[in-house]
Amino acid sequence: MTVNGADDVLLVHGGTPLEGEIRVRGAKNLVPKAMVAALLGSAPSRLRNVPDIRDVRVVRGLLQLHGVTVRPGEEPGELVLDPSHVESANVADIDAHAGSSRIPILFCGPLLHRLGHAFIPGLGGCDIGGRPIDFHFEVLRQFGAKIEKRADGQYLEAPQRLRGTKIRLPYPSVGATEQVLLTAVLAEGVTELSNAAVEPEIEDLICVLQKMGAIIAMDTDRTIRITGVDELGGYTHRALSDRLEAASWASAALATEGNVYVRGAQQRSMMTFLNTFRKVGGAFEIDDEGIRFWHPGGRLKSIALETDVHPGFQTDWQQPLVVALTQATGLSIVHETVYESRLGFTSALNQMGAHIQLYRECLGGSDCRFGQRNFLHSAVVSGPTKLEGADLVIPDLRGGFSYLIAALAAQGTSRVHGIDLINRGYENFMDKLVELGAKVELPGKALG
Repeated sequence: MTVNGADDVLLVHGGTPLEGEIRVRGAKNLVPKAMVAALLGSAPSRLRNVPDIRDVRVVRGLLQLHGVTVRPGEEPGELVLDPSHVESANVADIDAHAGSSRIPILFCGPLLHRLGHAFIPGLGGCDIGGRPIDFHFEVLRQFGAKIEKRADGQYLEAPQRLRGTKIRLPYPSVGATEQVLLTAVLAEGVTELSNAAVEPEIEDLICVLQKMGAIIAMDTDRTIRITGVDELGGYTHRALSDRLEAASWASAALATEGNVYVRGAQQRSMMTFLNTFRKVGGAFEIDDEGIRFWHPGGRLKSIALETDVHPGFQTDWQQPLVVALTQATGLSIVHETVYESRLGFTSALNQMGAHIQLYRECLGGSDCRFGQRNFLHSAVVSGPTKLEGADLVIPDLRGGFSYLIAALAAQGTSRVHGIDLINRGYENFMDKLVELGAKVELPGKALG
């Protein structure tokens, strides 16, 4: 189901536990990047387990603008990407297709290799804190790219073949690590990336690139070494499942006192979340096909939680779980160390009856890079509190899903505005809500 335009408001009649089964497919944080990687190949690629989300549609459109043929494969959720005829794209078309997505920045390296130039429009994305795009351009300069800032974006050129370099990230940024990987694989010589991100989605992208012919070694100290090759082929790959979406549904089951089987959820990539889920008082059961999450009854327990890069507790798990923590007994402490503005969503939860206070200090854990910079990046959640329906305006992707969870757990009816944003990362989320028994409706059209 596609939700847009006039259908951008959802009425949620809360108080009903979510019960049933849903499926998660490929990870939002891997699939669009694997699609970009296909640009590097001299032969078609086949990507499986692709979710129908907006970020996938954005990248598909951008690839097609650049001459890549993208068509459905033989099985549902399969795409075949043929980069045989890569070409330059019209600047206005790129800008129109990119919309608010930040993914176009990752086209730079592949396009520089294939065409010798690239154009990147102004970039958007969720407003949850600093994501310095300038660092991406600085990395590309180190590879030998020439960058010219224009009124409508950035124009990049590679007068000669890009060459390997040594890069140390000031912070293990996922986006910057992806940028280096997608650029270094065809660069001349060896690239050494220190303090790299090592999320499961990064490992899966490395698997994709290795299938294409890349030479990439990961050390245990967050160092990745890429030996450039002269040519890459295509790949056939099944994307790893979306652990972030799976955890969102798990938190929804906990907050609504429900029972949800998430087909496709995988233990290995969710071990840190599962430990925390159990500490709070949630129950889960793992089998070969997925994970069942449920509220076993009794009181939920307050915890101290600190987000961190992998293998720590992922920042995208934090917002949905905070909603469940409003129903835990005692004081929970949440220290956000990845995005300085990610706790802003809690003000709406307070309007619904939650008791959440934000602090500038680093609470409940080690000092972090935000500690002396005046950001409200720690929270104390006092519970349990009854949540009441309210008018909610979605601020960002994960915060938006968290508002949905809160509305589902609350008594009464909530009007949730801006739900189209959730389509960026949650495939068919409206249908899934209905399948789980949620009482939701678009104004004038009942869904469940």
